[in-house]
Amino acid sequence: MMDIKPTKGFFLNSETPEEEVAPGLKRQIMGYDDKIMLVKAIFEKDAVGQMHKHYHSQVTYVESGEFEMTIDGVVKTLKSGDSFYVLPHLMHGCVCRKPGTLIDVFSPAREDFLGYPMKDSI
Repeated sequence: MMDIKPTKGFFLNSETPEEEVAPGLKRQIMGYDDKIMLVKAIFEKDAVGQMHKHYHSQVTYVESGEFEMTIDGVVKTLKSGDSFYVLPHLMHGCVCRKPGTLIDVFSPAREDFLGYPMKDSI
């Protein structure tokens, strides 16, 4: 069993490293403990957040840009100020239509983002 330790209290954007996770898509992990995680996903135009599913609950806020979001086969166009919630185990993904940033919150923390194997389910 992994032992996820809480992060420091403050995260300054300029001091938090970005990790390229796909062409045109970078991620910044902005804080977590074993129960919750905040992640900033920075998309260039036409970048794809591949369809996937996981056992974590996810809520996401569209900070900027425009995204064609698919959740469980339903497609919606989301813009700055919009948000979405993904139940555990539902397929979801997006295509960025205008460059932008998504703010993701996961519960529990995404252990796979920290280099641990993802659990099959909970």
